[in-house]
Amino acid sequence: MAEVLGIYEEFQNVSFPSQQFNIYSGGMAKIATLKTKGEKKLVGYDRMVFSRPGLYNLLMARVASEKIHYNKKVVSIEQNQDGAMILCSDGTTYYGDIIVGADGAYSGVRQGLYRQLQKIGRLPSSDALELSKGYICMVGTTEPLNSVHYPVSMAKSPAQAVDKKFRNSEWNPQTTEPMIAEVKDFLTPFRGTMGELISATPTDIISRVFLEDKLFETRHAGRTVLIGDACHKLLPSSGQGAVTAMQDAVALANCLYELKSFSPDHIQEALQIYKDERFSQVQEQYEASKVNAKLIYGQTFLERCARHLIFNYMPMSVQAKASSKGMAYRPQASFLPLVADRGTCHVMPQKPSKRYLHEQLKNSAATNATVI
Repeated sequence: MAEVLGIYEEFQNVSFPSQQFNIYSGGMAKIATLKTKGEKKLVGYDRMVFSRPGLYNLLMARVASEKIHYNKKVVSIEQNQDGAMILCSDGTTYYGDIIVGADGAYSGVRQGLYRQLQKIGRLPSSDALELSKGYICMVGTTEPLNSVHYPVSMAKSPAQAVDKKFRNSEWNPQTTEPMIAEVKDFLTPFRGTMGELISATPTDIISRVFLEDKLFETRHAGRTVLIGDACHKLLPSSGQGAVTAMQDAVALANCLYELKSFSPDHIQEALQIYKDERFSQVQEQYEASKVNAKLIYGQTFLERCARHLIFNYMPMSVQAKASSKGMAYRPQASFLPLVADRGTCHVMPQKPSKRYLHEQLKNSAATNATVI
């Protein structure tokens, strides 16, 4: 998508290629290695890692500042035949034709929509259940480290590492002292202990995070639609949480671009096309994240055996094919010039935009017209 938007080179400047990751025991014995080096030949791109603020800043530099409002929390929504409205916790209201709930796992938009559907008996019982809290982890970003003691560290300032503006409710700092006490003596592959890394991390950016997961069935109703964590929360074991959210955004944008009018019938038609395209794709990634979580985090005897065998004895070519399976689906913005496929693996064909093609032909005809 970065290439479609013309920011691929800048994206590479805020990213680092990742060709493998290691899993260690508590005594720092290497348990397994997952290599991704062979993926580039298959998919055409390196696997890249980056900080969230780095990506946010890159994208936001291309959005007019007056279009972004901070410290807004949706507490309720209203919608009818004529339009839609959101009410925020600070008392402000906003009106429009369509509400897109992209406000995270505890989405206020989703909660407002589901309350409406529950009142009229249209909410599936599974959607009323809480998110599943399967794992807990602690996250934070240290101050710049001594490169002699930590030769693999990259010098990043705290301002570059963390931007509080982008925290959502599940990333807010919580009481971390008990967890710190439990892990402070753990060894690290960077030398030293976790306690030393924690001591080099500002206390206000250490968070205890619940790794939750849930796939919601209801993605839209009326003039309201959900994308990203608001309708599917994946475990981070497959690294597909943010990817699926961005794919949602692209697929929805394509559907809205083809919208014939803002009538309720046309909106429903567009939003159903969006769900039909995305639900099965996300379902596959959701199941894959659960399987990968057992392989990476699992502590039962069978899970430990599977981790050792798969990561250490499976050929790299097979590993690369398995990890790139989900990369065949690569939606692009249909209203922008499409980027040619890279790599050797199969890529699902992109459905062209009839409206975009029509406008391109019209513009070409106007450019080539001769005035007599």
